[in-house]
Amino acid sequence: MTDQVSDVPERQRFEILRDGEVLGHAAYQKTDQMIIFTHTEIDPSYEGQGLGGHLVRSALDQVRDSDLKVLPICPFVQAWMSRHPEYQDLDYRRPASNVTD
Repeated sequence: MTDQVSDVPERQRFEILRDGEVLGHAAYQKTDQMIIFTHTEIDPSYEGQGLGGHLVRSALDQVRDSDLKVLPICPFVQAWMSRHPEYQDLDYRRPASNVTD
């Protein structure tokens, strides 16, 4: 039993699937510069299994590969990103560093 996360651009969302069944999704809107996550939802019968975190991590990894920034409007994505500093560089709201040696 392997969960897979796929981008479904025609539905403007990432979906998490298990054996072909959609267990949840992270809805988005995309511009040339960023992807705006608006809503994340997991089927209530699968809540508490870490699927939301797996969905968001996989979606953000795919976004990183596409060289876009993220605007996390969705409270779940916001909270997840705040708990995972290794994804802070994707946040569109984060100011660029001016630190020099």
